[in-house]
Amino acid sequence: MALGAEAEGRFDPMRFPAPPTNGSWRALLEGDLASAALAAAHAIAAESDALATPLPPQASATTAASWRAALGTGAAGQALLHGYLTLHATDARHAGRALELLDRATDCVAAVPLNESLYSGFTGIAWAAEHLWGRLGERVGDAGDEVDQGVLSLLSASPWAGEYDLVNGLAGLGVLALERLPRPAAARCLELVVERLGERAERSAEGAAWFSPPERLLDFQRRRYPHGCYNLGAAHGAAGVLALLAGCCRAGVGAAAPLLEDAVRWLLAHELPPEHGFRFPDRFSPSTAPRGGRLAWCHGDLGMAAALAAAARAAEQPAWLRAAHDLALAAAARPLESSGVRDAGLCHGAAGVAHLFNRLYQASGDERLGNAARRWVAHTLELRQPGRGAGGFRSWRAGMAGQGEWRDDPGFLNGAAGIGLVLLAAASPLEPEWDRVLLASLPTVRTSSPSGDPI
Repeated sequence: MALGAEAEGRFDPMRFPAPPTNGSWRALLEGDLASAALAAAHAIAAESDALATPLPPQASATTAASWRAALGTGAAGQALLHGYLTLHATDARHAGRALELLDRATDCVAAVPLNESLYSGFTGIAWAAEHLWGRLGERVGDAGDEVDQGVLSLLSASPWAGEYDLVNGLAGLGVLALERLPRPAAARCLELVVERLGERAERSAEGAAWFSPPERLLDFQRRRYPHGCYNLGAAHGAAGVLALLAGCCRAGVGAAAPLLEDAVRWLLAHELPPEHGFRFPDRFSPSTAPRGGRLAWCHGDLGMAAALAAAARAAEQPAWLRAAHDLALAAAARPLESSGVRDAGLCHGAAGVAHLFNRLYQASGDERLGNAARRWVAHTLELRQPGRGAGGFRSWRAGMAGQGEWRDDPGFLNGAAGIGLVLLAAASPLEPEWDRVLLASLPTVRTSSPSGDPI
């Protein structure tokens, strides 16, 4: 599958489109904090080029090439930051750099065999190309048609043998299809994603869930869950599926609604009593004591709150939305000391926490969530060390037995590019539509019931 230069738009400032917005996104920050956030975002963009993408130990040549190109770790994710700085400031320099990075990433799709992962494979590169080319200039042709056909071929296999989740599996393929709508092939891809998710779902009186057998777990996970488990998180579990199904419902995929209802019912059935200190476990196994996740997008209560809010909006379920709002407020009350946050990254760091609170605030108008978002932006900036990493930010890579290391990482998911996008979103009236790749976008509609509850 190729995504070549024939599909590119070349940036022309004389034909620059208006920034994408629905008219209701508001800058979260003002004054000195807004200035500091914008300065850090620009510094990240300026300093990222000097950093190499961190690679897995003993990476093969193919793995190294894919990581340097991928959305989560490489050029495609860095292109998002330059693209949104272009939209924020109409700066041709950033547009040129964004397109250069997209060229590098899409060339890899043509040259190297890549898997279907959204964050480390061809899916995410195709998503970034689709998302940015239409915003930075005119499109000539559509090489993404070939990707659509490749995804359709993958999804024709039943039962689905791969992962079901957002990062590596079916939900990630659905994210690309949502971005490619209204093309008929993309619509068909969405239908097949829902079919395959339905086939993989385990049904019970509690609803629908997706099981991870022990052979699909990492070694440290298998030691805790020797018989397998149910992951509840956004990145690798149920919350990500909920958010994807919500998008499918909004796109008119009829089979998504009953599956979404069953999945939400299963998730809500696993809420824990208040004495646990967290509302949902990061994973569930009947034979293992529940353990709470960190405060993060990837897993834990906050990511679940955003996913449940998306499901509630799509299905027009006020009870789900109240549950999501209560869950978000409980997460907002969680102190930094117990959050598990160590660095500033998007996946499980301070910037990701800030962005989800900002999204939930923009969707509800609840100043308690807005204040939580501002606190976490401030903490993100406190983690900045100018002169180190990209724009002063480094990422923490955890190891076994509490060991780990600090790394310079220019990437989107764990590195500086994602931090820059969050800081720009907090300080700008430009809606951060890039977070559709996290399934974190929420309608920014502030309507409330007479009691003040979000509806």
